[in-house]
Amino acid sequence: MNKWLKSSDTILFSVDARVARITLNRPDKRNALSDTMLSELEQALLEADDRRDVNVVVIDGAGRDFCAGYDLAGAYAGVAPENMPYDPALYRSQRSGFDDDCWALERTLEQRMRIFDLHKPVIAKIHGNCLAGGTDLAFLCDLVLAAEDARIGFPATRANGTPPTQFWLAHAGPQWAKRLMFTGDCITGVDAARLGLVMEAVPADRLETEVAELARRIALTDVDLLAAHKRVVNLGMELMHVRTLQRLTAELDARAHLASGPRRTQFKADMASGGLKQALKNRDEPYGDSVVRLKARGPDS
Repeated sequence: MNKWLKSSDTILFSVDARVARITLNRPDKRNALSDTMLSELEQALLEADDRRDVNVVVIDGAGRDFCAGYDLAGAYAGVAPENMPYDPALYRSQRSGFDDDCWALERTLEQRMRIFDLHKPVIAKIHGNCLAGGTDLAFLCDLVLAAEDARIGFPATRANGTPPTQFWLAHAGPQWAKRLMFTGDCITGVDAARLGLVMEAVPADRLETEVAELARRIALTDVDLLAAHKRVVNLGMELMHVRTLQRLTAELDARAHLASGPRRTQFKADMASGGLKQALKNRDEPYGDSVVRLKARGPDS
């Protein structure tokens, strides 16, 4: 019986050798983030943070991808979950106005920020696609390791909004944060490591070994010392207003949702007429393969 983790329909949770493993487990949906998954992820993080037999947490994804983003099919359909224990007409709707949208975005921000606020270190293990909401999770982690061929980006900036968790600036600096958001282009794990978006990129077949060894080494350190190390660095980031930026980003994402330009309008029309697959195809096709390739560096660079 767990204290915090009440259900695990969309995640897997295990503890071994002082390492908690939280696996996003919707492989048929490429681990797209649903309300249920975000709730269970938060519960699992609290479970790991509270347990005395855990020193470090690893977040990964089942199947081919780490996480392909938010569950847009559900979000744009506006369908309420079945068997709701309350009357939805009495409560806010994210589709009914700016303030309601802000309120909903702030609630999911609180869930995601649990990673940042956790006393214990969190490692993200990225393979396959890490897109949109997947980057919101990964960049909140203390350390990010990626497969060299991982695909990292936020294509939704082309027509859907701005990243509701803004750690691109903190990791990659203003120019690359803008470059990737202006176009919604993606970057490989190798180049993400060169920019500082991830700590290190390794061949895909070595990723699990590298993550497991890093987690093992961190787990050797006393948990109270790990908390001190993590929290002093995070407090330094807060003094640089990184946390304040997250609060502002939620409102700016809500503002972006009100956009009525041709690409935003077309995406919503495509969702209504042809569904998510057609909407994504029409959104992304003009951008080509959408992968940024950093220029090769010289031998002395």
